Amino acid sequence: MSDEYLTDDEQIEALKGWLTTNGPGVLLAVALGAAVVFGYRFYEGRVNGRALEAAQLFDQMTGALEKNDRVDAERIASEITRKFASSPYADQAELALARLAIDDGRLPAAEAELRHVVDTTKDHELAKIAGLRLARVLIAEGKPDQALATLGEPKKGSAFESLYDEARGDALVAKHDRAGAIAAYQRALAIADPRYGDNALLTLKIADLGAAPQIPGISAPQPPTVAVPASAAASVTP
Repeated sequence: MSDEYLTDDEQIEALKGWLTTNGPGVLLAVALGAAVVFGYRFYEGRVNGRALEAAQLFDQMTGALEKNDRVDAERIASEITRKFASSPYADQAELALARLAIDDGRLPAAEAELRHVVDTTKDHELAKIAGLRLARVLIAEGKPDQALATLGEPKKGSAFESLYDEARGDALVAKHDRAGAIAAYQRALAIADPRYGDNALLTLKIADLGAAPQIPGISAPQPPTVAVPASAAASVTP
């Protein structure tokens, strides 16, 4: 019989029967749904709260750096790396700690901070920046072979290609490989982006090694032409 032909009492009894059979499952589903919604909102609120706290600490750290308050900047950076190790703020804080260590001449400490960023960051571009800085620290520590291993092989098309080639040249100079250093510097000069590199410095480095900079689109200077007097030319035997 269709429900539309049941009396009100019969419909109520049918509903009671359905609830008796299916009620516990329905209530469980409703309860689980509410728990999922509540749990997600709680998690989202917690994540947003931690992100806000990390951002506030990062602002405080950069403010301390701008004021040249090294002690406070280092304290806040350490707090960020300790409390928010998996966040992008931790990577930036470690770069700041490395910079402070370099300024203080604590090269091993700077090396450790930069190496950790290279090994753990999820930001590919940031890893490149940290790798470049790490290579320069290693060169300063007298470890040119480790610097070259950190830089790896030249990669075409990278935004940091020229800077990496320049650092390779610096490492090769440290290894007394003049020809290799000149080649690396010339490669860096050929692709240098004025926004990131220093062409004048590259040119000077090449000149210091006794070579002529090869700048794309500019021919090498020709030696000056010395005029020969007519009397001297006449005395030359053919």
